[in-house]
Amino acid sequence: MNNRSLEFTKRNIRRSPFQAIAACMVMFLAFFVLLTFTILTFGSQLVLRYYESKPQAIAFFKDGTTDADIKAIQSALSEEDRVTATKYVSKEDALGIYRQRNKNDPTLLELVTANILPASLEVSTQSPEDLKPIAEILKREPVIEEVIVPEDVVESLTAATKVIRWVGLTVVSFLVVFASLVVLMVIGFKIRLRRDEIETMKLLGASNHFIRAPFILEGLFYGLAGALGAWVSIYVILWYFTPILQGYLGEVSLLPVNPLFMLALLGTALFIAIIVGGLGSISAVRRYLQL
Repeated sequence: MNNRSLEFTKRNIRRSPFQAIAACMVMFLAFFVLLTFTILTFGSQLVLRYYESKPQAIAFFKDGTTDADIKAIQSALSEEDRVTATKYVSKEDALGIYRQRNKNDPTLLELVTANILPASLEVSTQSPEDLKPIAEILKREPVIEEVIVPEDVVESLTAATKVIRWVGLTVVSFLVVFASLVVLMVIGFKIRLRRDEIETMKLLGASNHFIRAPFILEGLFYGLAGALGAWVSIYVILWYFTPILQGYLGEVSLLPVNPLFMLALLGTALFIAIIVGGLGSISAVRRYLQL
């Protein structure tokens, strides 16, 4: 495709700017949703891996538990292959954690002392499936009052990840098909408007390739412009809201997003844009441009 094809493409876009804007906006919407669900899917997978790599059962000791009892339980757990680490949290440590979490509410800080908080033992396992057996072992200890197993966290995250994946796939598939149809209709409409001009070009000896090329390039332009605009918008939104989102994520290190990941996302979006824009424009050329 030579420079003359590019000039004809620019002329076609300038002649009907509102149709070009509409096609670009539809492409922008499709790729904005595509990139959003892609980032959500990858983010939820990373969160899920984070919690799967740090499964914990928390055992709370009864008041009066001696250091010898605690060390005996830790020693017994160390012999379990399913246990990766144990951490003892004293009453004073528990008070420090409580104060840190409620530092913005002085009223709550005044009501709590170390004496009313239980000491605990945090037990990390190889996988979330190991939490229940270890919890049963801990519950049999007479000095342990309660065992908390946060198994619902991993299950909920797994279910949420599946929902995001399937909803995203459904919505994106619909928008991609819709965007391709919009490109087909826009290019087809332009071909019908320029039928006389196309007939004149054929009489002057223009090749079929030369006549088709501007319309195909126009479809590619709509796809690439929409994908690039959506990627830039997503990147700016992530950059602006990173401090706020990181506060909600806590220890999970997802932000700022790795630039290499964003570049890979851009490359994927542009590749899909070429396919979507190309298919729409080629379909329009084959349907409406009889050469």
